[in-house]
Amino acid sequence: MQRSLRHKTIIQALGEGEVRVVDLMRLTGASSITIRRDLAELAAVGALERTHGGARRPLKRGAPMPFASRREADQHVKAALARRAAVLIADDESVILDNGTTCYSVAQELAGRPLTVLALSLHAAAALASRPGASVSTPGGPVETDTLALVGSAAMTAVLNFRADVALLGACSAAPEDGLTSTTFEDAELKRAVIAASRRRILVTSAGKLSRTASFRFGDPADLTHLVTTADAPADALHAYRCAGVEILLA
Repeated sequence: MQRSLRHKTIIQALGEGEVRVVDLMRLTGASSITIRRDLAELAAVGALERTHGGARRPLKRGAPMPFASRREADQHVKAALARRAAVLIADDESVILDNGTTCYSVAQELAGRPLTVLALSLHAAAALASRPGASVSTPGGPVETDTLALVGSAAMTAVLNFRADVALLGACSAAPEDGLTSTTFEDAELKRAVIAASRRRILVTSAGKLSRTASFRFGDPADLTHLVTTADAPADALHAYRCAGVEILLA
């Protein structure tokens, strides 16, 4: 079983109580060494708490999957979205690249091209800078553990002082009736600044997020110029985006 799927299975198995290593071995078909390594990785990012012989759900709800696990999940989908989004970017343009695993895939696709990029995560910045071509910068200020996203007032100032031809955005949720939303206030504030600083705004997201919503709104469908999503996106959501004047590209 792929690591990202094992991690997802482990978190789902936690439920409301404690789960033992032996139970997780049975669920995943993995060895005890592999399961204990998975538990250590998940505990390091706060997704669970280790116990004697197993793990339990953390006291804090809503802990995210580790970045590495999310990056591994649905790689072919994210790669297809990245290729579709990349055609909307012309050489020598200035770009703001959002954080998140889908935008990380976009960074990999854009690596080597002559662009000026403000990357809002160190993961994306490293992917872009791995090949000669792009001029890559990052905001100052705090860096989130695991996601390596740049956060805080320094990131906000850097975005507002950057005039972008195009912004590539991710979203936790993008149901058109509820708008573009994020799970944290700080991320929503930063995304709102990205929209204000960019001439073209491209949301790159999987189909499932077009029927979800989160707590903090950072924009409306009409704030976008383009939506890049997958062909299985719900027809009613695509219709709502088109009615808002958004050009849609399907991967």
